Amino acid sequence: MNEFFYRLNSGWVHILVFFCTKRDIKGKNNVPKTGPVIVVSNHMNNADPPVLDYAVRRNISWLTKAEWFKTPVIGWLFKVSGMIPVKRFDADLHALREAQRLLDEGGCLGMFPEGTRSHGKGLKEGEPGSALIALRSGAPVVPIALWGTEHVKLPRDMLKRTTVHVRLGKPFKLEAGKKITRADVAEGTRKIMTAIAEMLPEEFRGAYGQATVERQAVATEPD
Repeated sequence: MNEFFYRLNSGWVHILVFFCTKRDIKGKNNVPKTGPVIVVSNHMNNADPPVLDYAVRRNISWLTKAEWFKTPVIGWLFKVSGMIPVKRFDADLHALREAQRLLDEGGCLGMFPEGTRSHGKGLKEGEPGSALIALRSGAPVVPIALWGTEHVKLPRDMLKRTTVHVRLGKPFKLEAGKKITRADVAEGTRKIMTAIAEMLPEEFRGAYGQATVERQAVATEPD
């Protein structure tokens, strides 16, 4: 990551978010200020990463679909700002290695476990990449729920001051035995996605709506 270009890029992004949105952010102190961390969020809109960069206030290297890196100017900015290209819905070993390297160096990795935008239609089934990286690295995971961006159209809505809601949950680690199994990854994915779903309004929980209800019911059962 080129620190100068990251600061330059994030600076104007933060200004845009400040002036173009009304923000309801809770849980900012749940993100460790230093050390390796993986922030994972639901994904509704292309406007989500700037909002999350503003809320998290760490240098986030996002795992970003590889197609963006082929776009003039934007692709170059992503590269010098430390974004990591990933081939979606594929076992992209290069992206996994780059993510591991970033975390080994104490960085902050950003991921959208759904792998694509939901456009407000509810959480999609989580892809295994986030859990796999968390298990391999041992880095804490901070779940984030975001809504309010689902109907935003850029650049049309930049001056509408859309209200965005961000909830940052408490960090947790995924546990596995000496050898990571498919069952470990599946359970880790379920845990990550359920943690996100619990912080979302019910209409956005999608594939994890019932699991969230059941988990909350267990948590409120008397001893």
